[in-house]
Amino acid sequence: PAVVYVSTGSTIAADGKRTPTFARAVHVTAQIQPLSTGDIRQLDSLNIQGGERAIYLNGHVDGLVREQSKGGDVIILPNGPNRGTYLVSVVLEAWPDWAKCGVVMQSDGDAPPC
Repeated sequence: PAVVYVSTGSTIAADGKRTPTFARAVHVTAQIQPLSTGDIRQLDSLNIQGGERAIYLNGHVDGLVREQSKGGDVIILPNGPNRGTYLVSVVLEAWPDWAKCGVVMQSDGDAPPC
């Protein structure tokens, strides 16, 4: 089981600090795996750094979307040896009912409110 928080962009405080905002939490099933050699090559050719792992999930996620001023969606794995909060840096494969995304583990302070 996993929880996906869908990014809606960010708000800007009076001091100029940006705080990410999220629309809703979606419950999905997910599986985390190491990045394949092909995934690493694809990330290198796109000049995307920091991809640590791949997550396959039943559902749809977005990485960074500059045109919409959105950060990546956040995936929380609450159980198991890989439990934690992951930021979607890139969607490697997208299909109608599942997706494979490159993620970077976040510190607890970077998690959206539950």
